[in-house]
Amino acid sequence: MRIGRLTLAAATLLLMATASVPAGTPLSQTERHTLSSDAFEPRGTAPRPPVQRPKHEPPFGAFVGSWDKYIPQIGKYSQWLGNANMQVGHTYLAGNGWADVEGEPVVLGMWSQWRLADPSRLLVLGVPMLVPNEADVPDGEVARLLGQGARGDFDSHFLRLARRLVALGGANTVITLGWEMNGVTYTHRCKPDPSAWKAYWRRIVGVMRSVPGQRFRFDFAPTRGLDAIPWTKCYPGDDVVDIIGMDSYDQPAGSTFDDFVREPYGLQDQVEFAVKHGKPVSYPEWGLFRNGDNPEYVRRMVDWMRTHDTAYQTVTDYCPHGFFQCRSNPRSTAVFKQLMSGSPGAPLVLPTAPPAPIVPVAPSAPTAPATPTVPTPPTVPGLPALPGATASPSAAASPSPSAAGTPSRR
Repeated sequence: MRIGRLTLAAATLLLMATASVPAGTPLSQTERHTLSSDAFEPRGTAPRPPVQRPKHEPPFGAFVGSWDKYIPQIGKYSQWLGNANMQVGHTYLAGNGWADVEGEPVVLGMWSQWRLADPSRLLVLGVPMLVPNEADVPDGEVARLLGQGARGDFDSHFLRLARRLVALGGANTVITLGWEMNGVTYTHRCKPDPSAWKAYWRRIVGVMRSVPGQRFRFDFAPTRGLDAIPWTKCYPGDDVVDIIGMDSYDQPAGSTFDDFVREPYGLQDQVEFAVKHGKPVSYPEWGLFRNGDNPEYVRRMVDWMRTHDTAYQTVTDYCPHGFFQCRSNPRSTAVFKQLMSGSPGAPLVLPTAPPAPIVPVAPSAPTAPATPTVPTPPTVPGLPALPGATASPSAAASPSPSAAGTPSRR
């Protein structure tokens, strides 16, 4: 869903680690089926993925807000859920310019403090592939930019991001790279040139995996169903994908959860595709949207995530989608609290370092950065401060739905 604009605090903390380097509104159900000529073959009697409740809750969290406003909210949310173990922190990098994609060091530092305070925690980071990422860029220009990326013109930005994450303690971050690529909201969309998009994804993964100490996992996370293009046409390969994600909101209006399971490129196709490719699934964004206060959707969605090989899930938790910060969904909130309260979370499973891509990628020549000024990074309540921390940047705006009805993240 749509990520709103955010004015980031200007900062260049820990540049010693980087000094040497340089989905729009989904189609209606009728439109989806009309345009589904590339849909999966009929399943017939093909075996289904196993439906089996694991011994522990899949790691879960929520997107509640942005930057310094968000991290304290995780503890409050946990208390609201009877001290449930909310292990997943989820945020996004803005995509207004390449400095955003390289990662604001102060912000990455705050998230690293939160993650390092408990080794079972998981950081999920949405990373745009192109900038500006929400500027209604025409398809022809998108195709040109994807071609540039595939040739390596933007390598240095992702190399900086990877080095910053490793230096700050985020070496095992899950990266939802180019999320919702099958839609039309973002410049990093796939439809204008799927071949170039896949080549560019592979190049980014190769660049980020080249950083010593990294243990990143890359989550391929389309929107549910047939949006602008079948998401299978954008899949870049098993060697550069670790998780098959899906953003799944309660829409379009009038649909049932069974529709979401059975629709072309829906939940069933996701889990079958994941089993075929030997990957777990994830749900980086899910929540209410077009059908109001819908407790049945919440009950079925939580059960779906609990009975499949789910690496993690994070609900989008502000109105109209969520529960903790939204009083518009009292029945759904009651069900969510009943299902999730007191969850002990999942045991820690650290991934091994992913293999290098089949085709080695040599990053393009970096540009030396300007001489930095080192700001005072913010502190996080209850967590140890970064060295020199005395102040915090300006608070980000609270998220709210956009005028078009597409969720805003910041």
